[in-house]
Amino acid sequence: MVVANPAAGTYTREMSEAVVRRIAGVGAAVELAVTERPGHAHELASAVGEPGGPALVVSIGGDGTAHDLMAGLCESAPAEQRVPLLVLPSGTGNSFYREIWSDRPWQDALESALSRPRVRRIDLARVAETDGLALLGASSGLAAQTLVTARTVSDTGRARYEAALARAIEAFRPYPGRVSVDGEVVHAGPTVAVGVGGGRHRAGRFTLLPHSVLDDGLLDVCVAGTALPLPALLRLSRDGSHVGGPGIVYARGRRVVVERTDGEALLFEYDGDLVTGARDRYTLDVDPHALPVITP
Repeated sequence: MVVANPAAGTYTREMSEAVVRRIAGVGAAVELAVTERPGHAHELASAVGEPGGPALVVSIGGDGTAHDLMAGLCESAPAEQRVPLLVLPSGTGNSFYREIWSDRPWQDALESALSRPRVRRIDLARVAETDGLALLGASSGLAAQTLVTARTVSDTGRARYEAALARAIEAFRPYPGRVSVDGEVVHAGPTVAVGVGGGRHRAGRFTLLPHSVLDDGLLDVCVAGTALPLPALLRLSRDGSHVGGPGIVYARGRRVVVERTDGEALLFEYDGDLVTGARDRYTLDVDPHALPVITP
């Protein structure tokens, strides 16, 4: 089954049609499902585990579409029976596609999936307070603030994120935070950003967790304090060279707890969706080898 999201940032009908033609060209039965509303991809994926369902789900969309399909597939069947997911890029950031296929054209990824498919079971992060799953990862601090600011920006696509980030930087203030990994406090004090995952890349341009491995059974966490100036943090995190810099903590573990310590609500997101509520802490546990994905 091919699931296409026409609301994705760089979606074209021509790409969806080309994908369907190529799959049909190898003699496989293929169904194209075009999403009609938010959450529709989740609904479609949650039904694929029924008898006679598809052997593969192809995502044509962005990171949000990939997240929704992941969540639906995880509801559809136990881990060992889940249908594999192939992600093709049609969004703005396409961080998960980049995670798997680097800068290879989507046509190459599709050919590889059809001619020599390799299934890799990757880890997910489960947020205890919401019982939700993260595919790419979660964050607090500046990245989460940028999502709030984006609500006030009228631009679309990559320009919207760039404008929101610029506004967020102007207004952002570090928060008093604490981060624990497997019960050990790794950071306490003023906090600019916390990233947990998952994927190495976020927002299509930042390599926040450069040492993350998708199927090692661990969550990576990177914490930025205030020792590294914000412009330098943004510049260095494009290629992951912020790690090892002043005020940067990098760790791995099976459980990560992110807290705000002044009693105020912690601004927190995962897979690009802000979490509502007035909580001051979030707990993330690794869900190892939970999702089969098609990889090179």
